[in-house]
Amino acid sequence: MDPIETITGEVSHLDRANVDTDQIMPKQFLKRVERSGFGEFLFYDWAKEPGWDLPANPILVAGENFGCGSSREHAPWGLQDYGFQAIVAPSFADIFYSNCTKIGLLPIVLGEEDCRALAHAGHGQVDLAAQEVRFEGREVSFEIDHEIRRRLLEGLDDIGVTLSREDEIAGYEAEREQGAAWQPVATTAL
Repeated sequence: MDPIETITGEVSHLDRANVDTDQIMPKQFLKRVERSGFGEFLFYDWAKEPGWDLPANPILVAGENFGCGSSREHAPWGLQDYGFQAIVAPSFADIFYSNCTKIGLLPIVLGEEDCRALAHAGHGQVDLAAQEVRFEGREVSFEIDHEIRRRLLEGLDDIGVTLSREDEIAGYEAEREQGAAWQPVATTAL
């Protein structure tokens, strides 16, 4: 996973609330085993509607409760594969939010008015290090869990977090092996 510090670029706007994971990535595309290639199926049913236009920009602004519904990981995979790097919304479903952070897709919670203003601006910057979203000369602060922020800034997914403690793990394993050599083997009477 690549480290995230700032994401700058054009903004796409999905002006819908309560967008669930089945709308983001319909169930018929969940049979794929690899994590890539889901972008072409993003919002599959909506993309057939007349006038649908959702450019693959770095920043997506969405409505409240984005990512509700089932806990499928395919929804964040599709959003990221499509080209989005950050999603800004008034609220997210908890599991969806977590799934995004685990793959390096940055979910940002801002108030509804700030979301609309960012969408209207059409261009913005998300600064994870400073915890600010910048657009049209404004700086809007956002909150993010300290540990999630650290992992994203360092580009660490769950495996990366584990591997960053490789020396501690090796030390523990060595101690465990030494202790096991001195423990008596239990025998049972026949």
